[in-house]
Amino acid sequence: MRLRQPGGLVVRRGLSVLSLCLALQPVGALADDLRAALTAAYQTNPDLLAARDNLRATDENVPLARASALPSLAGSVNYNNYIEKGGSSYAFTNPDRMLSATVNLSVPLYSGGSVKNGLRAAKTRVEAGRASLRGTESSVFTNTVTAYMDVIRDAAIVGLQKNNVQVLEINLQATSDRFEIGNVTRTDVAQSRSRLALARASLRQAEANLVASRETYVRVVGHAPGLLEQPPPLAGMPGDVDGAVDYALDNNPDLAAAREQSKAAGFDVKVAAASRKPKVSAVTTSQNVNYLGSSMGGGPNAIGTLVSGVTASIPLFQGGAPAARVRQAEATQSATMEQEIGAERQVIATVRSAWSSWLAAREVIGLNQTAVDAAALSLEGVRAENTVGNRTILNILDAEQELLNAQVQLVTAQRNEYVAGFALLSAMGKAQARDLGLDGGALYDPASNYERVHHRIWDWDSDPAPKAQATATVDTPAQDATIPDQPLP
Repeated sequence: MRLRQPGGLVVRRGLSVLSLCLALQPVGALADDLRAALTAAYQTNPDLLAARDNLRATDENVPLARASALPSLAGSVNYNNYIEKGGSSYAFTNPDRMLSATVNLSVPLYSGGSVKNGLRAAKTRVEAGRASLRGTESSVFTNTVTAYMDVIRDAAIVGLQKNNVQVLEINLQATSDRFEIGNVTRTDVAQSRSRLALARASLRQAEANLVASRETYVRVVGHAPGLLEQPPPLAGMPGDVDGAVDYALDNNPDLAAAREQSKAAGFDVKVAAASRKPKVSAVTTSQNVNYLGSSMGGGPNAIGTLVSGVTASIPLFQGGAPAARVRQAEATQSATMEQEIGAERQVIATVRSAWSSWLAAREVIGLNQTAVDAAALSLEGVRAENTVGNRTILNILDAEQELLNAQVQLVTAQRNEYVAGFALLSAMGKAQARDLGLDGGALYDPASNYERVHHRIWDWDSDPAPKAQATATVDTPAQDATIPDQPLP
């Protein structure tokens, strides 16, 4: 499984060190690639699944708003038993029991625009919710890529540190042997022992970092990392920072959500203003009364009435409540407008920062590769010169440490480039499910639930009881830093 690769670029230099990590995975682990990890996160990540549920809840605001424009039908039933009546004439003319049933039908005719604008606000918030869902997708995918690359980086670093410990153990043994025959001093042995102790401490810390990265992977993806393959090239990388910013301003989902929320707040102002206007409804009432055979004086035992008319509610004074609602809605609208500008600022800053980090990491990769090559050559030369007495044991230890540092920095830079590149795509709005061509079936369609519910008007039309869909990780075994031993250089 691979991501779509219509274009873009990836790490082009120094792959030898990064490739080392591909063999530094637990023995017997199943292979796993980035696309499979993204697909698993898309299907089982609880943050993403919760965002879909929240959007479905937002969809229901549309039928709720539409219900205010539809007729309402209500009925009531009353039974009265007259235990004690008044004077003799009242007792003679009135029944002992009464059963009444009333049905009211009310049809809204005019609501001052509150229903229309409330419906517009609800639909606009659905659009905002869909944009927010796309933003959550981007965030989950960015976290997945970061976790994936962190495991690769930390596994490679553990391998490098283990290899360094093995080298220093051999160095210490060789130095001790040479000390026994008088070729080196006790100082040389102490220096070798000190470097070995520091190397073991660095290895232990690297193993702890790898365990943390693997646990983060489990949390984000939903299962333990297997044998992670080298990630594919990043597609759709921008050519310049200005183009990236322009694209992001048109496509970033978080910014799109902020814009839609601002529009919805404008409709809320009109809804609040409608509370000052008259409301007109057509009303029909049907009432049936049955005295259950207890009517006296020859009166009827059943009476039925049907009344139809128009009711107008004209507000004259409401204690300033309508004006307060309008001012409150306007203040909320102003806040959403400021939040829209804040989201725009955030998008611009994020894109520019990610662009700079991506370019810097690309350059750092080349420089670190040069450093690795030079350090390897230097170590080879120092070892050769040590055999003829021109270099000390400390010189060898320093050269080995320089090579290790350069290799670790190279692996870190390769991770940083990929993560920064994906973060740039995410900020531009190009790291959503629709952009990645994931496997595992059809993508989630947020419009399908909206189409399913927005015209439903039956009061007893319910969905099945909800069940959690995310993958639980409680049975996932605790991760460790186990990797196969690597041969010495």
